[in-house]
Amino acid sequence: MAKKQKKVDPGAPLWLVTFADLMSLLVCFFVLIISFSIQDKEKLQVVAGSMREAFGVKEDSKRTGVIEVNGIPIREYMKDVSQVEHSMDSDFANEEHDRRRKQGPEANTHDTLEADIEKPRQFATAAASLRQAWQEMPEITEISNNIILVETEEGLNIMLVDQDGRSMFREGSKFPYETTRRLIAKMAPVLAQMPNRIEITGHTTAGRQNIDPSYTGWDLSSERANVARQILAEYGVQKDQFFAVVGKADTEPLFPNDPFLAANRRIEILLKKEEPPIPPGHSP
Repeated sequence: MAKKQKKVDPGAPLWLVTFADLMSLLVCFFVLIISFSIQDKEKLQVVAGSMREAFGVKEDSKRTGVIEVNGIPIREYMKDVSQVEHSMDSDFANEEHDRRRKQGPEANTHDTLEADIEKPRQFATAAASLRQAWQEMPEITEISNNIILVETEEGLNIMLVDQDGRSMFREGSKFPYETTRRLIAKMAPVLAQMPNRIEITGHTTAGRQNIDPSYTGWDLSSERANVARQILAEYGVQKDQFFAVVGKADTEPLFPNDPFLAANRRIEILLKKEEPPIPPGHSP
């Protein structure tokens, strides 16, 4: 008597397995596309700017010509491009101006505008240079907490603040301690290399009492700011780089909830975030 054969389940058809594999690959492909498309444009611009500075780029380019085979153009333009030589106006100038599009007598009238990303990068470079200069001072460790660097909408603000029981200026005097003087002097070479104008502001705390009633916080704060300007000028900052020297007494405390706090007593040196001023009589 013949035995009955068991039916074997063939499972899913082969086309369905292939289709499932294809769908899995497509899902992975779209996940990769989405992950690559979510990027920080500002960081990419910073990286691109650094790469341009490191390796150089071609500012202008031109097409090298049309390719023809037997009189029939097979491509509109060649893929490769060649660099356009820049005119130096050598009849008028012997010196190249890297930041100008024109040379000679027109060098001061055609600026090459920087991208918006350049300004915050300049402030970051200045802050790093300042920290490096201060690290060369062994005594900076004692007053490191008194130095605050803040980037605001107005620019890079460098604050020298009285706190942790340490004052930057002598009590009731416009003259700083020797450590403070050396600290400001170390800043001068870095600030002198920046194109930004400088605004210096002095602040005092509320409730201070003077022996001379006619000598107020307005006088003290403005004189301290001016002494800071004199130190910067002595060590290399040009006079035309200073925008303003201001004394605000106790009108703008750093901690409004406690106007008597010692940390409200400070000097602020602001690298202004602004376009360069237009010279008198110049028409853009």
